[in-house]
Amino acid sequence: MLSEKILYSSVRELGQMIRAKKISPVELTESYIDRLEKIAPKLGAVVTMTRDLAIKQAKAAEKEITAGRIRGPLHGIPVGVKDLLATKGIPTSWGAAPYKTQVFDYDATVVEKLQQAGTVLIAKLAMVELAGGMGYNNPDASFTGPGRTPWNRDYWSGGSSSGPGAATAAGLVGFAIGSETSGSILTPSSCCGLSGLRPTYGLVSRHGAMALCWTLDKLGPMCRTADDCGLVLAAIAGHDPKDVSSVRRKFTYPGPAASRKRFRLGLIKGAADGNQAEVKKNYEEAIKVLETFCDITPDVVFPDLPWGAAVGTIVNAEGAAAFYDLIESGKLAELQTPRDRIGGYSSAMTLAVDYIQAMRVRVPMKKAFKELMTKYDAVVAPTRSTVAPPIGIDFDKAYPGVRGGTPLIPAGNLVGAPALCLPNGFGLYGLPTSIQFLGAPFSENTLIEIAKGYQQRTDWHKKHPSIS
Repeated sequence: MLSEKILYSSVRELGQMIRAKKISPVELTESYIDRLEKIAPKLGAVVTMTRDLAIKQAKAAEKEITAGRIRGPLHGIPVGVKDLLATKGIPTSWGAAPYKTQVFDYDATVVEKLQQAGTVLIAKLAMVELAGGMGYNNPDASFTGPGRTPWNRDYWSGGSSSGPGAATAAGLVGFAIGSETSGSILTPSSCCGLSGLRPTYGLVSRHGAMALCWTLDKLGPMCRTADDCGLVLAAIAGHDPKDVSSVRRKFTYPGPAASRKRFRLGLIKGAADGNQAEVKKNYEEAIKVLETFCDITPDVVFPDLPWGAAVGTIVNAEGAAAFYDLIESGKLAELQTPRDRIGGYSSAMTLAVDYIQAMRVRVPMKKAFKELMTKYDAVVAPTRSTVAPPIGIDFDKAYPGVRGGTPLIPAGNLVGAPALCLPNGFGLYGLPTSIQFLGAPFSENTLIEIAKGYQQRTDWHKKHPSIS
Protein backbone atom coordinates (compact mmCIF):
# COMPACT_ATOMS: atom_id res chain seq x y z
CA MET A 1 0.00 0.00 0.00
CA LEU A 2 1.11 3.55 -0.67
CA SER A 3 2.30 5.70 2.21
CA GLU A 4 0.06 8.07 4.12
CA LYS A 5 2.22 10.94 2.84
CA ILE A 6 1.30 10.11 -0.74
CA LEU A 7 -2.39 9.69 0.09
CA TYR A 8 -2.43 13.18 1.58
CA SER A 9 -0.86 14.68 -1.54
CA SER A 10 -2.71 17.33 -3.50
CA VAL A 11 -4.57 16.52 -6.71
CA ARG A 12 -1.84 18.21 -8.73
CA GLU A 13 0.88 16.22 -6.96
CA LEU A 14 -0.99 12.93 -7.38
CA GLY A 15 -1.49 13.62 -11.07
CA GLN A 16 2.17 14.41 -11.58
CA MET A 17 3.21 11.19 -9.81
CA ILE A 18 0.81 9.15 -11.95
CA ARG A 19 2.01 10.67 -15.22
CA ALA A 20 5.64 10.19 -14.16
CA LYS A 21 4.85 6.48 -13.48
CA LYS A 22 5.93 6.86 -9.83
CA ILE A 23 2.55 5.54 -8.73
CA SER A 24 -0.24 3.83 -10.66
CA PRO A 25 -3.97 4.56 -10.61
CA VAL A 26 -4.61 0.98 -9.50
CA GLU A 27 -2.29 1.04 -6.49
CA LEU A 28 -3.54 4.52 -5.58
CA THR A 29 -7.14 3.32 -5.74
CA GLU A 30 -6.42 0.17 -3.74
CA SER A 31 -4.60 2.21 -1.10
CA TYR A 32 -7.51 4.62 -0.72
CA ILE A 33 -9.96 1.69 -0.56
CA ASP A 34 -7.90 0.11 2.21
CA ARG A 35 -7.84 3.39 4.11
CA LEU A 36 -11.56 3.96 3.58
CA GLU A 37 -12.43 0.54 4.96
CA LYS A 38 -10.33 1.09 8.07
CA ILE A 39 -11.11 4.74 8.86
CA ALA A 40 -14.37 5.84 7.22
CA PRO A 41 -16.63 3.98 9.71
CA LYS A 42 -15.00 5.88 12.57
CA LEU A 43 -15.94 9.17 10.91
CA GLY A 44 -19.42 8.40 9.56
CA ALA A 45 -18.02 9.45 6.19
CA VAL A 46 -19.28 6.88 3.69
CA VAL A 47 -22.66 5.54 2.62
CA THR A 48 -21.60 3.21 -0.20
CA MET A 49 -18.18 1.95 -1.28
CA THR A 50 -17.91 1.49 -5.05
CA ARG A 51 -15.00 -0.95 -4.98
CA ASP A 52 -15.70 -2.93 -8.16
CA LEU A 53 -16.41 0.15 -10.25
CA ALA A 54 -13.35 1.90 -8.83
CA ILE A 55 -10.98 -0.95 -9.69
CA LYS A 56 -12.46 -1.16 -13.19
CA GLN A 57 -12.05 2.59 -13.75
CA ALA A 58 -8.54 2.57 -12.27
CA LYS A 59 -7.43 -0.22 -14.60
CA ALA A 60 -8.90 1.63 -17.58
CA ALA A 61 -7.12 4.84 -16.55
CA GLU A 62 -3.84 2.99 -16.09
CA LYS A 63 -4.12 1.43 -19.54
CA GLU A 64 -4.80 4.81 -21.17
CA ILE A 65 -2.00 6.59 -19.30
CA THR A 66 0.50 3.83 -20.13
CA ALA A 67 -0.44 4.26 -23.80
CA GLY A 68 0.16 8.01 -23.53
CA ARG A 69 -3.51 9.01 -23.74
CA ILE A 70 -3.68 11.54 -20.91
CA ARG A 71 -7.12 13.02 -20.35
CA GLY A 72 -5.96 15.77 -18.02
CA PRO A 73 -4.73 16.52 -14.49
CA LEU A 74 -7.45 14.41 -12.80
CA HIS A 75 -6.79 11.26 -14.80
CA GLY A 76 -6.53 8.23 -12.50
CA ILE A 77 -7.33 10.08 -9.27
CA PRO A 78 -9.93 8.59 -6.87
CA VAL A 79 -12.85 10.82 -5.92
CA GLY A 80 -15.78 10.61 -3.54
CA VAL A 81 -19.08 12.35 -4.27
CA LYS A 82 -21.78 13.48 -1.89
CA ASP A 83 -24.63 10.99 -1.86
CA LEU A 84 -27.10 13.36 -3.46
CA LEU A 85 -25.55 12.84 -6.91
CA ALA A 86 -27.18 10.15 -9.03
CA THR A 87 -24.89 7.25 -9.95
CA LYS A 88 -26.21 4.64 -12.35
CA GLY A 89 -27.00 1.37 -10.60
CA ILE A 90 -25.55 2.52 -7.26
CA PRO A 91 -27.79 3.61 -4.35
CA THR A 92 -28.22 7.36 -3.90
CA SER A 93 -29.69 7.85 -0.45
CA TRP A 94 -29.81 11.63 0.01
CA GLY A 95 -28.62 10.83 3.55
CA ALA A 96 -32.17 9.91 4.57
CA ALA A 97 -33.65 6.59 5.66
CA PRO A 98 -36.74 6.84 3.40
CA TYR A 99 -34.43 6.89 0.35
CA LYS A 100 -31.58 4.58 1.40
CA THR A 101 -32.44 1.96 -1.24
CA GLN A 102 -33.10 4.50 -4.02
CA VAL A 103 -31.27 3.70 -7.28
CA PHE A 104 -31.21 5.76 -10.48
CA ASP A 105 -30.58 4.45 -14.00
CA TYR A 106 -28.38 7.40 -15.00
CA ASP A 107 -25.42 9.43 -13.79
CA ALA A 108 -25.54 13.06 -12.72
CA THR A 109 -23.82 15.40 -15.17
CA VAL A 110 -21.04 16.09 -12.66
CA VAL A 111 -20.42 12.36 -12.33
CA GLU A 112 -20.29 12.07 -16.13
CA LYS A 113 -17.84 14.95 -16.37
CA LEU A 114 -15.60 13.37 -13.73
CA GLN A 115 -15.68 10.13 -15.71
CA GLN A 116 -14.71 12.04 -18.85
CA ALA A 117 -11.79 13.54 -16.92
CA GLY A 118 -10.64 10.01 -16.09
CA THR A 119 -11.28 10.05 -12.35
CA VAL A 120 -12.03 6.94 -10.30
CA LEU A 121 -15.31 6.93 -8.35
CA ILE A 122 -14.40 5.28 -5.07
CA ALA A 123 -17.31 6.09 -2.73
CA LYS A 124 -20.66 7.78 -2.24
CA LEU A 125 -20.06 10.03 0.75
CA ALA A 126 -22.35 10.68 3.71
CA MET A 127 -24.45 13.80 4.13
CA VAL A 128 -26.99 15.40 6.42
CA GLU A 129 -30.41 13.97 5.56
CA LEU A 130 -32.04 15.85 2.67
CA ALA A 131 -29.14 18.34 2.81
CA GLY A 132 -30.64 19.92 5.92
CA GLY A 133 -33.87 20.90 4.24
CA MET A 134 -36.07 19.91 7.16
CA GLY A 135 -34.32 22.22 9.63
CA TYR A 136 -31.97 19.94 11.56
CA ASN A 137 -30.32 21.41 14.69
CA ASN A 138 -27.98 18.60 15.77
CA PRO A 139 -24.97 16.80 14.21
CA ASP A 140 -26.77 13.45 14.42
CA ALA A 141 -28.86 14.07 11.32
CA SER A 142 -28.21 11.19 8.93
CA PHE A 143 -29.17 7.51 8.92
CA THR A 144 -25.40 6.80 8.77
CA GLY A 145 -24.87 8.69 12.04
CA PRO A 146 -23.13 12.01 12.69
CA GLY A 147 -20.19 13.01 10.53
CA ARG A 148 -17.04 13.40 12.64
CA THR A 149 -14.08 15.64 11.87
CA PRO A 150 -10.86 13.60 11.74
CA TRP A 151 -9.13 16.26 13.84
CA ASN A 152 -11.20 15.25 16.89
CA ARG A 153 -13.88 12.61 16.49
CA ASP A 154 -15.95 14.03 19.34
CA TYR A 155 -16.75 16.97 17.06
CA TRP A 156 -18.81 17.42 13.90
CA SER A 157 -17.40 17.37 10.39
CA GLY A 158 -19.94 20.01 9.36
CA GLY A 159 -23.00 19.89 7.17
CA SER A 160 -24.56 19.14 4.98
CA SER A 161 -21.49 17.83 3.05
CA SER A 162 -20.32 15.98 6.15
CA GLY A 163 -18.84 12.97 4.36
CA PRO A 164 -16.92 14.93 1.70
CA GLY A 165 -15.41 17.04 4.49
CA ALA A 166 -14.34 14.13 6.69
CA ALA A 167 -13.17 11.85 3.87
CA THR A 168 -11.00 14.46 2.16
CA ALA A 169 -9.49 15.74 5.40
CA ALA A 170 -8.70 12.18 6.53
CA GLY A 171 -6.89 11.30 3.31
CA LEU A 172 -9.52 8.74 2.26
CA VAL A 173 -10.04 10.23 -1.23
CA GLY A 174 -8.05 12.47 -3.54
CA PHE A 175 -10.82 15.08 -3.44
CA ALA A 176 -14.59 15.25 -3.10
CA ILE A 177 -17.65 16.93 -4.56
CA GLY A 178 -20.03 18.64 -2.15
CA SER A 179 -23.09 20.83 -2.52
CA GLU A 180 -24.16 24.12 -1.00
CA THR A 181 -27.51 25.79 -0.56
CA SER A 182 -26.37 28.07 2.24
CA GLY A 183 -23.09 26.96 3.77
CA SER A 184 -22.85 23.26 3.01
CA ILE A 185 -19.47 23.43 1.26
CA LEU A 186 -17.94 26.20 3.35
CA THR A 187 -19.01 24.86 6.77
CA PRO A 188 -17.60 21.31 6.48
CA SER A 189 -14.48 22.69 4.78
CA SER A 190 -14.02 24.95 7.80
CA CYS A 191 -14.69 22.15 10.31
CA CYS A 192 -12.27 19.79 8.56
CA GLY A 193 -9.46 22.15 7.53
CA LEU A 194 -10.05 22.04 3.76
CA SER A 195 -10.05 24.38 0.81
CA GLY A 196 -13.68 24.53 -0.32
CA LEU A 197 -15.00 26.34 -3.38
CA ARG A 198 -18.66 27.26 -3.87
CA PRO A 199 -19.00 28.22 -7.54
CA THR A 200 -21.21 30.86 -9.10
CA TYR A 201 -24.83 29.74 -9.38
CA GLY A 202 -25.36 27.99 -12.70
CA LEU A 203 -21.68 27.42 -13.50
CA VAL A 204 -21.85 23.71 -12.59
CA SER A 205 -24.77 21.59 -13.78
CA ARG A 206 -27.10 20.21 -11.13
CA HIS A 207 -28.69 17.62 -13.41
CA GLY A 208 -28.94 14.41 -11.41
CA ALA A 209 -28.42 16.15 -8.07
CA MET A 210 -31.06 16.08 -5.36
CA ALA A 211 -33.02 19.33 -5.45
CA LEU A 212 -33.50 21.20 -2.21
CA CYS A 213 -33.74 24.79 -3.44
CA TRP A 214 -33.86 25.30 -7.19
CA THR A 215 -32.78 28.94 -6.91
CA LEU A 216 -29.91 28.34 -4.43
CA ASP A 217 -28.36 24.88 -4.90
CA LYS A 218 -24.78 24.63 -6.19
CA LEU A 219 -22.18 21.85 -6.56
CA GLY A 220 -18.47 22.36 -5.99
CA PRO A 221 -15.08 20.90 -5.05
CA MET A 222 -13.73 20.21 -1.57
CA CYS A 223 -9.97 19.74 -1.75
CA ARG A 224 -6.67 20.04 0.08
CA THR A 225 -5.57 23.18 -1.78
CA ALA A 226 -7.08 26.10 -3.64
CA ASP A 227 -5.11 25.04 -6.71
CA ASP A 228 -6.85 21.66 -6.56
CA CYS A 229 -10.22 23.44 -6.48
CA GLY A 230 -9.32 25.14 -9.74
CA LEU A 231 -8.34 21.87 -11.40
CA VAL A 232 -11.56 20.18 -10.31
CA LEU A 233 -13.83 23.09 -11.18
CA ALA A 234 -12.37 23.19 -14.70
CA ALA A 235 -13.43 19.56 -15.13
CA ILE A 236 -17.01 19.86 -13.84
CA ALA A 237 -18.07 23.36 -14.97
CA GLY A 238 -19.80 24.24 -18.22
CA HIS A 239 -23.21 24.60 -19.83
CA ASP A 240 -25.60 21.66 -19.66
CA PRO A 241 -28.92 21.73 -21.56
CA LYS A 242 -30.30 19.21 -19.04
CA ASP A 243 -30.18 21.91 -16.32
CA VAL A 244 -32.37 24.94 -17.02
CA SER A 245 -30.34 27.05 -14.58
CA SER A 246 -27.05 26.22 -16.32
CA VAL A 247 -25.31 29.29 -17.74
CA ARG A 248 -23.68 29.38 -21.17
CA ARG A 249 -20.26 29.98 -19.77
CA LYS A 250 -17.06 27.96 -19.51
CA PHE A 251 -14.47 27.94 -16.77
CA THR A 252 -10.83 27.66 -17.76
CA TYR A 253 -8.20 27.37 -15.08
CA PRO A 254 -4.86 28.90 -16.11
CA GLY A 255 -2.72 26.74 -13.84
CA PRO A 256 -0.28 26.95 -10.95
CA ALA A 257 1.77 30.02 -11.89
CA ALA A 258 1.85 32.68 -9.19
CA SER A 259 0.10 35.95 -9.96
CA ARG A 260 2.02 39.21 -9.85
CA LYS A 261 -1.12 41.23 -9.35
CA ARG A 262 -1.90 42.95 -6.06
CA PHE A 263 -5.47 42.20 -5.11
CA ARG A 264 -7.98 44.54 -3.52
CA LEU A 265 -9.49 43.03 -0.39
CA GLY A 266 -12.22 44.47 1.78
CA LEU A 267 -12.34 43.37 5.40
CA ILE A 268 -15.92 43.21 6.65
CA LYS A 269 -16.37 45.54 9.61
CA GLY A 270 -16.69 43.65 12.88
CA ALA A 271 -16.24 40.32 11.09
CA ALA A 272 -14.48 38.66 14.02
CA ASP A 273 -16.31 40.47 16.84
CA GLY A 274 -17.93 37.99 19.20
CA ASN A 275 -16.13 35.04 17.61
CA GLN A 276 -14.19 32.52 19.65
CA ALA A 277 -10.87 34.06 20.68
CA GLU A 278 -8.82 31.63 18.60
CA VAL A 279 -10.97 32.23 15.52
CA LYS A 280 -10.42 35.97 15.87
CA LYS A 281 -6.69 35.63 16.48
CA ASN A 282 -6.16 33.34 13.48
CA TYR A 283 -8.19 35.66 11.28
CA GLU A 284 -6.07 38.64 12.30
CA GLU A 285 -2.87 36.66 11.67
CA ALA A 286 -4.15 35.65 8.24
CA ILE A 287 -4.79 39.29 7.38
CA LYS A 288 -1.14 40.06 8.13
CA VAL A 289 -0.14 37.47 5.54
CA LEU A 290 -2.61 38.83 3.00
CA GLU A 291 -1.20 42.33 3.47
CA THR A 292 2.08 41.18 1.93
CA PHE A 293 0.48 40.80 -1.52
CA CYS A 294 -2.92 42.51 -1.29
CA ASP A 295 -4.18 46.05 -0.79
CA ILE A 296 -6.37 45.89 2.31
CA THR A 297 -9.32 48.13 3.12
CA PRO A 298 -10.49 47.66 6.74
CA ASP A 299 -13.96 48.20 8.21
CA VAL A 300 -15.95 47.64 5.03
CA VAL A 301 -19.65 47.91 5.81
CA PHE A 302 -21.59 45.06 4.26
CA PRO A 303 -25.07 45.98 2.97
CA ASP A 304 -27.54 45.84 5.85
CA LEU A 305 -30.25 43.68 4.30
CA PRO A 306 -32.23 40.66 5.60
CA TRP A 307 -29.86 38.04 4.17
CA GLY A 308 -30.49 35.33 6.75
CA ALA A 309 -34.25 35.78 6.87
CA ALA A 310 -34.54 35.66 3.09
CA VAL A 311 -32.48 32.47 2.82
CA GLY A 312 -34.51 30.86 5.58
CA THR A 313 -37.81 31.64 3.89
CA ILE A 314 -36.62 30.40 0.49
CA VAL A 315 -35.20 27.16 1.92
CA ASN A 316 -38.46 26.52 3.79
CA ALA A 317 -40.69 27.14 0.79
CA GLU A 318 -38.62 25.48 -1.93
CA GLY A 319 -37.58 22.63 0.35
CA ALA A 320 -41.19 21.88 1.24
CA ALA A 321 -42.08 21.87 -2.45
CA ALA A 322 -39.13 19.61 -3.32
CA PHE A 323 -40.15 17.08 -0.66
CA TYR A 324 -43.90 17.58 -0.76
CA ASP A 325 -44.58 13.90 -1.51
CA LEU A 326 -42.38 12.82 1.42
CA ILE A 327 -44.12 15.25 3.77
CA GLU A 328 -47.56 14.12 2.64
CA SER A 329 -46.63 10.44 2.97
CA GLY A 330 -45.88 10.72 6.68
CA LYS A 331 -42.42 9.25 6.17
CA LEU A 332 -40.77 12.26 7.80
CA ALA A 333 -41.15 10.10 10.92
CA GLU A 334 -38.34 7.90 9.54
CA LEU A 335 -35.79 10.71 9.59
CA GLN A 336 -32.98 10.63 12.11
CA THR A 337 -33.17 13.86 14.05
CA PRO A 338 -36.37 14.89 15.91
CA ARG A 339 -36.35 18.39 14.41
CA ASP A 340 -36.41 16.95 10.88
CA ARG A 341 -39.41 14.75 11.69
CA ILE A 342 -41.56 17.84 12.12
CA GLY A 343 -39.70 20.52 10.17
CA GLY A 344 -41.27 19.72 6.83
CA TYR A 345 -44.76 20.40 8.14
CA SER A 346 -43.94 23.92 9.30
CA SER A 347 -42.00 24.58 6.08
CA ALA A 348 -45.03 23.56 4.05
CA MET A 349 -47.00 26.30 5.80
CA THR A 350 -44.69 29.07 4.54
CA LEU A 351 -46.94 31.79 3.15
CA ALA A 352 -46.74 32.43 -0.58
CA VAL A 353 -46.50 36.16 0.10
CA ASP A 354 -43.44 35.61 2.31
CA TYR A 355 -41.72 33.52 -0.35
CA ILE A 356 -42.48 36.07 -3.06
CA GLN A 357 -41.21 38.90 -0.89
CA ALA A 358 -38.01 36.97 -0.17
CA MET A 359 -37.50 36.44 -3.91
CA ARG A 360 -38.26 40.08 -4.69
CA VAL A 361 -35.75 41.38 -2.16
CA ARG A 362 -33.02 39.49 -3.99
CA VAL A 363 -33.16 42.16 -6.70
CA PRO A 364 -31.98 45.05 -4.48
CA MET A 365 -29.65 42.60 -2.73
CA LYS A 366 -27.90 41.79 -6.01
CA LYS A 367 -27.69 45.48 -6.86
CA ALA A 368 -26.16 46.39 -3.48
CA PHE A 369 -23.70 43.50 -3.69
CA LYS A 370 -22.69 44.43 -7.24
CA GLU A 371 -22.01 48.00 -6.18
CA LEU A 372 -19.89 46.83 -3.26
CA MET A 373 -17.83 44.49 -5.41
CA THR A 374 -16.88 47.22 -7.89
CA LYS A 375 -14.35 48.28 -5.24
CA TYR A 376 -12.84 44.91 -4.31
CA ASP A 377 -11.63 41.65 -5.79
CA ALA A 378 -13.01 39.93 -2.71
CA VAL A 379 -14.44 40.67 0.69
CA VAL A 380 -13.07 38.73 3.65
CA ALA A 381 -14.28 37.31 6.98
CA PRO A 382 -13.85 34.22 9.16
CA THR A 383 -15.73 31.32 7.57
CA ARG A 384 -17.43 30.40 10.86
CA SER A 385 -17.37 32.15 14.22
CA THR A 386 -16.51 28.94 16.13
CA VAL A 387 -14.68 25.70 15.59
CA ALA A 388 -16.73 22.56 14.87
CA PRO A 389 -19.61 21.89 17.32
CA PRO A 390 -19.48 18.81 19.57
CA ILE A 391 -21.39 15.65 18.72
CA GLY A 392 -24.56 15.07 20.75
CA ILE A 393 -25.40 18.71 21.50
CA ASP A 394 -27.84 20.98 19.69
CA PHE A 395 -26.05 23.70 17.76
CA ASP A 396 -27.55 26.56 19.77
CA LYS A 397 -26.21 25.03 23.01
CA ALA A 398 -22.73 24.11 21.78
CA TYR A 399 -20.87 27.35 22.46
CA PRO A 400 -22.96 29.59 24.75
CA GLY A 401 -21.89 33.21 24.83
CA VAL A 402 -20.32 33.17 21.39
CA ARG A 403 -22.00 35.45 18.92
CA GLY A 404 -20.97 37.03 15.70
CA GLY A 405 -20.64 35.66 12.24
CA THR A 406 -21.08 37.74 9.13
CA PRO A 407 -23.86 37.50 6.54
CA LEU A 408 -21.37 36.46 3.84
CA ILE A 409 -22.62 32.88 3.54
CA PRO A 410 -26.34 33.66 3.14
CA ALA A 411 -25.55 36.77 1.10
CA GLY A 412 -23.23 34.98 -1.29
CA ASN A 413 -25.77 32.24 -1.86
CA LEU A 414 -28.67 34.64 -2.37
CA VAL A 415 -26.82 36.59 -5.07
CA GLY A 416 -25.29 33.47 -6.62
CA ALA A 417 -21.70 34.57 -6.01
CA PRO A 418 -18.65 32.32 -5.54
CA ALA A 419 -16.72 31.90 -2.32
CA LEU A 420 -13.57 30.05 -1.35
CA CYS A 421 -12.51 29.17 2.18
CA LEU A 422 -9.11 28.06 3.51
CA PRO A 423 -7.71 26.69 6.76
CA ASN A 424 -5.85 29.37 8.71
CA GLY A 425 -4.93 27.75 12.03
CA PHE A 426 -6.35 25.82 14.95
CA GLY A 427 -8.63 26.67 17.84
CA LEU A 428 -10.26 24.91 20.76
CA TYR A 429 -9.83 21.14 21.08
CA GLY A 430 -7.27 21.04 18.26
CA LEU A 431 -9.93 21.91 15.66
CA PRO A 432 -9.29 23.91 12.47
CA THR A 433 -10.36 27.50 11.88
CA SER A 434 -10.95 29.05 8.48
CA ILE A 435 -11.05 32.25 6.44
CA GLN A 436 -13.37 32.91 3.52
CA PHE A 437 -13.16 35.08 0.41
CA LEU A 438 -16.38 36.15 -1.33
CA GLY A 439 -16.18 37.50 -4.88
CA ALA A 440 -18.38 38.82 -7.66
CA PRO A 441 -20.15 36.27 -9.87
CA PHE A 442 -17.74 34.37 -12.14
CA SER A 443 -14.66 35.58 -10.26
CA GLU A 444 -13.53 32.04 -9.34
CA ASN A 445 -10.08 32.46 -10.87
CA THR A 446 -9.47 35.63 -8.90
CA LEU A 447 -10.49 33.94 -5.65
CA ILE A 448 -8.25 30.99 -6.42
CA GLU A 449 -5.30 33.30 -7.13
CA ILE A 450 -5.79 35.10 -3.82
CA ALA A 451 -6.09 31.80 -1.99
CA LYS A 452 -3.00 30.39 -3.71
CA GLY A 453 -1.08 33.48 -2.68
CA TYR A 454 -2.03 32.82 0.93
CA GLN A 455 -1.21 29.12 0.72
CA GLN A 456 2.16 29.81 -0.88
CA ARG A 457 3.02 31.82 2.23
CA THR A 458 1.54 29.46 4.86
CA ASP A 459 1.37 25.74 5.48
CA TRP A 460 -1.97 25.25 7.23
CA HIS A 461 -3.29 23.34 4.21
CA LYS A 462 -0.41 20.86 4.60
CA LYS A 463 -1.35 19.92 8.16
CA HIS A 464 -3.04 16.53 8.53
CA PRO A 465 -4.86 14.86 11.41
CA SER A 466 -3.44 11.85 13.19
CA ILE A 467 -6.03 9.08 12.95
CA SER A 468 -5.88 5.80 14.84
